[in-house]
This record gives sequence, structure tokens and C-alpha cells, in this order.
Amino acid sequence: MATDTTHADARSGTSPRGRKPKRPFLHRPAVVAMVFLLPFLVLYVVFRVYAVGYAVVLSFQEIQGIGSSEWTGLDNYRRVLTDRTGFTALRNTMLYTVGTLLVLIPVPFVLAAILRSRWVARQSMFRSILFLPVLTSLVVVGVVFSLLLSTNGLLNGFLGLFGVPAQAWLETRHLAIPAMIIMATWRWTGINIIYFTTGLSNIPDELYESAAVDGAGPIRQFWHLSVPLSKPIILFVTVLTIFGGFQLFVEPLVLWGSGGGPGQGGLSAVVHLYRTAFTSFDLGYASAIGVVLAAIIMVFSLIVLKAFGFFAKDR
Repeated sequence: MATDTTHADARSGTSPRGRKPKRPFLHRPAVVAMVFLLPFLVLYVVFRVYAVGYAVVLSFQEIQGIGSSEWTGLDNYRRVLTDRTGFTALRNTMLYTVGTLLVLIPVPFVLAAILRSRWVARQSMFRSILFLPVLTSLVVVGVVFSLLLSTNGLLNGFLGLFGVPAQAWLETRHLAIPAMIIMATWRWTGINIIYFTTGLSNIPDELYESAAVDGAGPIRQFWHLSVPLSKPIILFVTVLTIFGGFQLFVEPLVLWGSGGGPGQGGLSAVVHLYRTAFTSFDLGYASAIGVVLAAIIMVFSLIVLKAFGFFAKDR
């Protein structure tokens, strides 16, 4: 009788006492997950958490050479409030960000809706072509647009067809931001179309068919179905555009070399931070600029999330 019980336990994979054998330590699900996550966590802590924390500490100090620093409290932040060049850079950055939001949200969304409609054949081919600018090196893009936006460039030639006089896009202060917005529009419209197309494809076709039966035309379907039901993807692209706008760095450098543009009209907050840190070697003040810029980005993002009802409780 005991022998039969033992054989039955062996067949069922349990011990004679009714307990399953313990798994080896490295085979436990929690341990396996931690092993795979550990490399990422180490890199994240070292290059993100530690770097951000160290930058915050540096913002309260005046760096006086290698390994030498002096604690200055809030002096660097007081300098931020009185830095005219910093205010110019911040104003340019905010104007650029607002300009890209006004262009890179509605225009790609409308184009995505058109590409998804039954009027357009070979939609995949068009999406692939529109995605190509994202894959192009930004340095190459800057060189090409330096030629396109020159006084005798193609853009002025096109505007001349409508009687618009030639503009000095790269030599005039108030045209520096529009020049960078034009460049950003060409570069990022395609990827935003991909994002919006993905969001629109999740809307059931039955809703459009029901709306058509009720007499709603394409425009009414767009406003009352596509736009409201694409709210999550619109929020996602808006936040990405805000991040990209405030991180403006390479564009002014490749267009003007110095990064400032005519009359500092193309100077961005990140370029100002870079100059302060690696040209003037004022690492403490540069860290303060970085902390303030991060706080501004966070505030803008929270405002957008609040406007989209991200924090609203589901009823």
C-alpha cells in the first residue's frame, strides 16, 4: 500500500508529504524578471537618477576648477532671473515650441485622416515616403535647408511666383524662428502622421458607417468622431512636441554655426546652457539653467495633461 502511494506521488510530481519540490532560486519568476531588468536599472540609476541629482547639487555651487567648488546657495538661481541672454533664449525656445505645436499637431492629423480615407490608394507607400525625413541626418538636413532658405534659395523662388519679395531667412532676427519651424515641419510631419494614423486605425469602421447612415458627411465625421476618439494619441504627440521644442539644440547650430543666429534670434535655452557649461565652463550656473528648464518643461506638460483631462477621475 505504501509502495503504491509512493509511485502515485512520483507520477504526480509531489513529495510523499504532498509538497511540490522547490524551484531553484534562479528559476523563480521574480528572480528571472529581476535578472533581466537589472542591467537597465543599473544604467538608468547611473546615467539618469545620479546625473540629475548631481546636476541639482552642482546648481547650488560655483565650480572653481577641477575638483574645486564653493557652496553658493541660491546665487545661481538669482542669476537666472537677471540673465538677459537667458531670457532671450527662453523666449526663442517658447516661440519655437508654440510654433511647432500650431503646425505639427493639426497638419499631420488632417493628413493622417486623408491618408486613412478610402480616397487614397497605396497608403503604406505614402506613409513610408513621409517617414523618410526622420531617417535623414539632422546635419545633412541643416546643410540642405541652409541652401533652401538662402536669399536666392528655392523657398524665395517659390514665394516669388506669388509676388512675395525675397526674404533673408537666415540673416534676419525675426525670421530665425520661422526658419527653424519650416525645417522642423519638413522633418517631423511624417512621423506625426504615422502616430496619428495608428490612433485613427483603432477607431471602429462601424462608427463611421453609422454616422454616414445618419447623414454625417466626411467633415462632420472628422470633427465628431476622429478628433474626439483620437484624444489619447493627440495628447501623446503634443507632449512629445513640447519636449522636442524645449530641447531645441542641433537646428540652430547647423543653420548658423554659432547657434545664436542673427541678433541672437535663433538662440535656444539648450544652446545657452551648452555655451555656459562648455565655453564659459560655468558648470554651476549651467546646472541651474538646466534645473529651471526641466521645471518649465514639467509645468508645461502638466498644463497640457490637465487640459486634456488626464487627471480627471472616471465617473
